[in-house]
Amino acid sequence: MFTTRPELAGTHGMVASTHWLASAAGMAVLEDGGNAFDAAVAAGFVLQVVEPHLNGPGGEVPALFATAADPEPRVLCGQGVAPAAATPERFAELGLDLIPGSGLLPATVPGAWDAWLTLLRDHGTKELSEVLSYAIGYARDGFPLLERVPAVVNTVRDLFTDHWPTSAQLWLPAVGERFANPVLASTWERLLREAVGPTREARIDAARRAWSSGFVAEAVDAFCRKSFRDDSGRDHAGLLTGEDMASWEASYEDPVSVDFGDWTLAKCGPWTQGPVLLQQLLILEGLPVSYVDGVPTADTVHYALEATKLAFADREAWYGDADVPLEALLSRAYAAERRALITDTASLELRPGSPDGRAPRLPEYLVSGTAPVSVSGALGEPTVRPDGTTKGDTVHVDVVDRWGNIISATPSGGWLQSSPAIPELGFCLGTRAQMFWLEDGLPNSLAPGKRPRITLTPSLALRDGVPTLAFGTPGGDGQDQWQLCFWLAHVEAGLNLQAAIDAPAWHSNAVPSSFYPRDYVPGEAHVESRLGPAALAALADRGHKLVDLGPWTLGRLSAVSRHNGLLRAAANPRGMQGYAVGR
Repeated sequence: MFTTRPELAGTHGMVASTHWLASAAGMAVLEDGGNAFDAAVAAGFVLQVVEPHLNGPGGEVPALFATAADPEPRVLCGQGVAPAAATPERFAELGLDLIPGSGLLPATVPGAWDAWLTLLRDHGTKELSEVLSYAIGYARDGFPLLERVPAVVNTVRDLFTDHWPTSAQLWLPAVGERFANPVLASTWERLLREAVGPTREARIDAARRAWSSGFVAEAVDAFCRKSFRDDSGRDHAGLLTGEDMASWEASYEDPVSVDFGDWTLAKCGPWTQGPVLLQQLLILEGLPVSYVDGVPTADTVHYALEATKLAFADREAWYGDADVPLEALLSRAYAAERRALITDTASLELRPGSPDGRAPRLPEYLVSGTAPVSVSGALGEPTVRPDGTTKGDTVHVDVVDRWGNIISATPSGGWLQSSPAIPELGFCLGTRAQMFWLEDGLPNSLAPGKRPRITLTPSLALRDGVPTLAFGTPGGDGQDQWQLCFWLAHVEAGLNLQAAIDAPAWHSNAVPSSFYPRDYVPGEAHVESRLGPAALAALADRGHKLVDLGPWTLGRLSAVSRHNGLLRAAANPRGMQGYAVGR
């Protein structure tokens, strides 16, 4: 099969990410003797600088990793929780039935800083000053500006000018080929100055405290007492406090995993949408999946779309930071029940199942006809509205080193366009609380101290019990759909990493959006035209409402692997900025 780039192979180390500068920074750390975790942290901070419309210091990061000493995958949870004051009653007092997607109200505790530093402390080898130096350099001295950044800024120009003056001051000058954020550089440099201690670990912990209970938390607290316009059309102050930040820290937990032949696929728990990839694959077992010359057949795409609708309907009914019937949802008996619902015709219904005989309950907003039905567009880059609402945006990084350490991380949040900039810090807060429901009694109902059910969903796979493959993609609700495309192409069809990423992709837009205003289009499927006229015609004949988004539009996947003594990597050519590096 034709590929846009070669699949990289080597023995020293591999880094793949959504931006070439992040990949290069990670590789520089590997060349300097660092391990995969040092490299991932360096790359993660660079991504906060060079893709500010897709992630930032005020965001979050979940990761899956395995160490050379322990092949059992672990989850790093860098998703902050809802503030103590964030209750459905508080939003009812404000006259809101959905949490806004922009402004200060939807802020959760920013988790990325503590998560990256916790990973560095426990599994890295480098000093914080070493791995942070690359990001500080780009923020202080400037970085090549992606065309997409000024385009996003221009979309929200009126919002910035009329309502978010601190964002206007920081981001309206983002034009031309090079841009710097010296205020952010100064924030990081001050954190390093306060990172004092007798050991590497103590210095990292001091930097964590300087963030969560020091000058960063103080600035966040003061800023959240001010009111700013959000996409409700009104001005609101935030609910996040310094005390919320001081009382939270990143944590580790076990992943959720399912065996598929000699492969074991591990995902984050149901506080993310991660298990939905496992459900899709379980439903597809026994259905015909095939590729011809690197292109999936119409049958493959049809069955995948139908499995997606069923799995994501379960996501809406059952997933959240709550007691989720996960064992039943991921059982092969339940998957067989769900598989039996698939016919040769595209379903136009949202059909959650009944694991263990329990009756499903969807949010009333989705079943009452309140949810808007609209075309949200491609998810490979953010869909940004003039009021700052953003969906489908994130970054991703995968790293594997010569010792066998491997990590997949999907940072997101703190987007420049969705929350006003904190002037003394050089970044804004995240808006992840928009993913909560305000209706009581749902797994993903808002409650203080609770994690929202996020779309961020890195992947780690073992082969014969050995950590082998790390992969992921940005794209909101599309993440586990495009990862399904990748898995089918790589594991089922046998395409190499680059060919699997390059293969034509698709996703269902019949999946209710996790982002404000929670829209979806029953029966709609977004496809790449490289599926071919015959396949597209066959899918249309089966009732799929196809939107052809062109030949190269869906997904921003990257992947690394280790097998038979060789390390491999690949990255997405779509958008012309993701790159893999290694030797």
